[in-house]
Amino acid sequence: MTPITGKCKENTLESKMKDRKSELCSRYIKIFVVVSCYWIVSIVTVFVNKYLLSGASVNLEAPLFITWFQCIVSFTICFCLSKTGGIKGIFVFPKGTPWNKDTFIKIVPVSILFTVMIASNNLCLKYVGVSFYYIGRSLTTVFNVALSWLLLKQVTSKRCILCCAFIILGFFLGVDQESLLGSFSLVGTIYGVIGSLTLSLYSIYTKRALPFVNQEVWLLSYYNNAYSIILFIPFIILNGEYTAIWNYGHFDSTMFWVQMVTGGICGFAIGYFTSLQIQVTSPLTHNISGTAKACAQTVIATQWYSESKSVLWWSSNIMVLLSSALYARFKQVEMQVNSRRIVPEDEKSLI
Repeated sequence: MTPITGKCKENTLESKMKDRKSELCSRYIKIFVVVSCYWIVSIVTVFVNKYLLSGASVNLEAPLFITWFQCIVSFTICFCLSKTGGIKGIFVFPKGTPWNKDTFIKIVPVSILFTVMIASNNLCLKYVGVSFYYIGRSLTTVFNVALSWLLLKQVTSKRCILCCAFIILGFFLGVDQESLLGSFSLVGTIYGVIGSLTLSLYSIYTKRALPFVNQEVWLLSYYNNAYSIILFIPFIILNGEYTAIWNYGHFDSTMFWVQMVTGGICGFAIGYFTSLQIQVTSPLTHNISGTAKACAQTVIATQWYSESKSVLWWSSNIMVLLSSALYARFKQVEMQVNSRRIVPEDEKSLI
């Protein structure tokens, strides 16, 4: 009886190991597919937006109107998913409505930051090349550290501050090299800096707003797009785009609307795959993936637009990319250390 029992245990252990290997293999395949989709959708979205904002085919000098329409597309998709409850077998869309007084009062500050953030990002992309877009918006990490200290009184480690210093150095080196190449846009760079600042503020206020929507990121995205449709209207008027819109002669073109809807779908898709990537991996892996994606995006852009860049220009990109990756790694180590001790609620980072 003993040999039979031992053999049964051995078979059971072997079966469990096979099941575990199969489960790990399935998980790695899922992660690979999600990360690949994130890369593809993110890079395609940047190129599609660049085409819409400054392409000769569209030729509509109304970047905020284009961004506003993308919000309408995203809102429409969210609205339909809210009514259907999501996509069966893929994900469940949380229930909720933005047309509630209490919800509006609590979420609209986040929506204002969301509106300014996506507006400044698209304005930056309109005036700078895709290859320089990452450098133009590379100060987000620096603003995160500064705002964490100013608003939350949170001290950052010296090595993380050193990473920020190298990011700033890489940013100014990139600006200098872009200027020497004759392709530098001061307006586009300013919009990039504003986009980085508002993204940092948006991160803080998003963390504060999530409890009001039961920690549902999709619900917050739904509300943000709903309110942004309204918030964009005064910005469009103040930017003087109504003249360009009124005089535009291709609103009857099917191709124009196909391009506009495609841009809106891409905007929605990048939001979905960003959330999905964080869900199947971790925030740190998402940051590293985003950094690596930015590197690939820069290389693709220089080849696509046949751009020739200097060694120092590439050095600025490498400096920013490596510093951002090291910062993410150092923060992960610090978070692991902090997780082993009890931290008072008011000392926890909201970023």
